[in-house]
Order: sequence, then C-alpha cells, then structure tokens
Amino acid sequence: MALDALAILFPYEATTNDVTVRVAVSYLAEQSAPATGRWFWSYHIRLENGGSRSVQLLSRYWRIVDGRGALHEVRGEGVVGEMPLIAPGASFDYVSGCPLSTAIGSMEGSYRLVDEDGQAFDVAIPKFPLTGPA
Repeated sequence: MALDALAILFPYEATTNDVTVRVAVSYLAEQSAPATGRWFWSYHIRLENGGSRSVQLLSRYWRIVDGRGALHEVRGEGVVGEMPLIAPGASFDYVSGCPLSTAIGSMEGSYRLVDEDGQAFDVAIPKFPLTGPA
C-alpha cells in the first residue's frame, strides 16, 4: 500500500524506535445511545516494525479523556488477547472500541514492547479525537 494511501486510511501516526503506530477511528452510531449518555467508537491500530529486529508487544497504556475533561487510564497485558510478535518489515493490525459518556473525547497512550535481545521500550500511540455527531 502506498504511503499516501496509508496516511488517508490511518490519519494519526507516531514513530518510536523504528515502530510506527497508525490509527483510524470511527464513530459507531449503531452501538451508541446518546439519549442515555452512551457514545461508542471503534479504532483500528496498525503497528509496523520498520527496524531490523523482531519486537513483541507486551502491554498497553491508554489515556482516555472525555468531554468533561475526566481522565480514564487503562493498563493491561497485550492487545485484544494477544501479545503479537512482529517481524522486521511486518505489521500487526487490530480493532477495538471505546465507550464514553460524552459525545467527544480523545485517546492516546503507549505500548511496551521488547526486542529480540530482551530490551524493553515504549512506543507512542498518537493522540486521536473521539467525535460523535453534532
């Protein structure tokens, strides 16, 4: 896929230590219920290993801020039940979701990875907006 096509599909990106994290986000009207204070988004993450060593994703950390400015922090092992090993030049994609009690918010965070030599490091997840219908 051409880089400009990736930029269109995944408008938010950050690169740390040769690992690029790309994000696409979608508001899911069918899973939202604004009348009862629930808005829901799905986000598609692509991790690309641009380095020369395999890396494994160990854990995630999310900073989720709602429209009232309330901070929700989420920490956990792996992503979607997996701790993927990403070979040099390869990528790993997953989709997850985020409910909020406000129509707007944002997410950002980091992944903890480890390389073939056992060296652990964090890679940034770029900040992206959660915006429901006006």
